[in-house]
Amino acid sequence: MRYRSRPMPKPYSYDLRQKVIQAIELEGLKKSEASLLFNISRNTIDLWLKRKAKTGDFQALPNLPPGNGHKITDWEAFREFAKVHGDKTQVEMAQVWEGQISERTISRALKKIGFTRKKRLTAIKNGTKLNDRHL
Repeated sequence: MRYRSRPMPKPYSYDLRQKVIQAIELEGLKKSEASLLFNISRNTIDLWLKRKAKTGDFQALPNLPPGNGHKITDWEAFREFAKVHGDKTQVEMAQVWEGQISERTISRALKKIGFTRKKRLTAIKNGTKLNDRHL
């Protein structure tokens, strides 16, 4: 079952963030009062203040689409790797691959390039015969 991800809500504007931080730092407003005045949660204010203390600014973080950082980026090199190490299990392939990678990532990558472990190129004929009733 696949779940659809909902779009992320838009972050508060930089202008609003600036007003809230200035009201607290310059005007001496308490966080709970600023929370009521600007109609935002106190937790949000705390997060902005932490970010400012850590980075020097309270700018919103960019909304990145969900997904994983792809560990395999050179697909030609991976095809060559699969040809050379195709006789190994996916666990063994993950251990041999340069850098840390999971066997599940190896599995997805092999599927993506169409690599198969099947040794026979032709389909296997079914050895059972149909009797007269099924004809």
